[in-house]
Amino acid sequence: MARIWAVFTFIGALYCLLVIRLFYWQVIRSSSLRLEAASQYYLTFTLPAARGSILASDGKPLVMNQSAFLAYAEPRNITNIPSFASSVSSLLGLDSKEIVSWLSVPGRVWVPLSRKVEAARVNQLKDLKLKGLGFEREPKRMYPESSMAAHLVGFVGSDENGKDRGYFGLEGYYGRELGGKDGMLQLEKDVRGSPILVGETRRIESQDGRSLVLWLDRTVQRSVERRLLDGVGKYGAKEGSVVVMDPKTGGILAMASVPSYDPGKFGEFPKDVYKNSVVAGVYEPGSTFKVLVMAMGIDRGVVAPTTMAEESGPTRIGEHFIRTWDDKYRGLISMTDVLVYSSNVGMVFVQNKLGKDGMLAVLHRFGFGELTGIDLQEEASASVREDRDWKEIDLATASFGQGIGVTPIQMIRAVSAIANNGQLVEPQVVKEFRDESGIVVPNKTNKPRQIIVPATAKVMTEMMIAAVDRGDAKWAKPKGYRIAGKTGTAQIPVAGHYDTTKTIASFVGFAPADDPKFIILVTLREPTSSPWGSETAAPLFFAIAKDLFTYYGIAPQ
Repeated sequence: MARIWAVFTFIGALYCLLVIRLFYWQVIRSSSLRLEAASQYYLTFTLPAARGSILASDGKPLVMNQSAFLAYAEPRNITNIPSFASSVSSLLGLDSKEIVSWLSVPGRVWVPLSRKVEAARVNQLKDLKLKGLGFEREPKRMYPESSMAAHLVGFVGSDENGKDRGYFGLEGYYGRELGGKDGMLQLEKDVRGSPILVGETRRIESQDGRSLVLWLDRTVQRSVERRLLDGVGKYGAKEGSVVVMDPKTGGILAMASVPSYDPGKFGEFPKDVYKNSVVAGVYEPGSTFKVLVMAMGIDRGVVAPTTMAEESGPTRIGEHFIRTWDDKYRGLISMTDVLVYSSNVGMVFVQNKLGKDGMLAVLHRFGFGELTGIDLQEEASASVREDRDWKEIDLATASFGQGIGVTPIQMIRAVSAIANNGQLVEPQVVKEFRDESGIVVPNKTNKPRQIIVPATAKVMTEMMIAAVDRGDAKWAKPKGYRIAGKTGTAQIPVAGHYDTTKTIASFVGFAPADDPKFIILVTLREPTSSPWGSETAAPLFFAIAKDLFTYYGIAPQ
């Protein structure tokens, strides 16, 4: 009986193994085996899809396709390979000996020679009337506006398989939508690998990618790029950035960084300029952060614009002393004047009123330590220390924007909540998608979330107006306009300490203050003409604001 059960068990085990093996071949490996079988009977060629365009808000292209071709050879139709190679090598920019080696491989019936060959060069090649030389249409990226919005759009390069791939910006983030779906040409072949003339031919047409329509306004973008380039030169800054956003929708109206590059010639530029500092560059915001801490203080009712603080000298935190930026002390000072004079001592007073929980609420509610969700590939977020790890001195310095890291897109998004009745929006570059048939699909975003009450936003707006009208940058402000804003000057941390000679100057503001049309954040890294935001970033902000007032037809009041 035991032997019978042993035999039965053995047969059962073999049966289970057979079922498992069949499942492996017929289900798990079915796709790969089908492809291997097809490769024995068919020659398969890819028909690349046309990449979608990237359009500004007025429908004009920032990125489009120009006519180009894949040049290929069919060795079986070439009678003299060395002569053929010599004829096409110079026009294709290839070495003739290399072409000969490609075409001399036994059994090869189709050899790609060069990609993205422009139409003019193709016409020259066609004039040679060479047998065995063919062309397949293959779109090539073209940038009608040259380097405009380079960091925003990104560029198209080749992946490890030689196929088009988007890198950085929109090209990288929306690679699948823009890229479409490649087609396929399949020819039946004989045992020697040659196409069978009367055999089966299968052609699947490619599906072109969808086009992107942006919130970006070309006129605003031109103004921003021109002003930023001039400002970086005028103030001797190492680099700089500007972002303009509609605070109500989160739509990005313009975005620029210097130094920049030309997406059409990206290979000629160092790789470190590809990074978009607006979404990937981390910096300490300095005094621009004060408006957020003050907003939380007002929202929680621990301070009001008229609340007075003692500013008779430096504030001591343990072994550290917190001083005013100009070493001037004004005695009793209101919360409004804390912003007007950008008092670090006054901000420590607000931080003490808020307590640890209130200060951490500033970070969490305004979206720091998390991605904003902007639709650009390389967005980064500075890490924020764990709640339990905040010490008294950390909370104090954070109240005036030192010791914390943010990105420009995080900062402009946070301040836009003050311009938007307390709602935190999701920044967005793409407004809608368009496919080749003309169907338009709006881009979806997350709903804004209320982070401070509307009354707090209105009070903060008036305090920021006072900071502009009475602050150190009042000399550069356009007359007759109500602009809410705040300067920032932050020292740069180097090897565990702050370099007193190097700063990041910034200015954030929105206008018209009562019904904002735009919010702008300007940052300049290491300006040499002056380290102060009031003397560098602020005048650059106001120059851009003047251009926008004129463009939007906003008259002074």
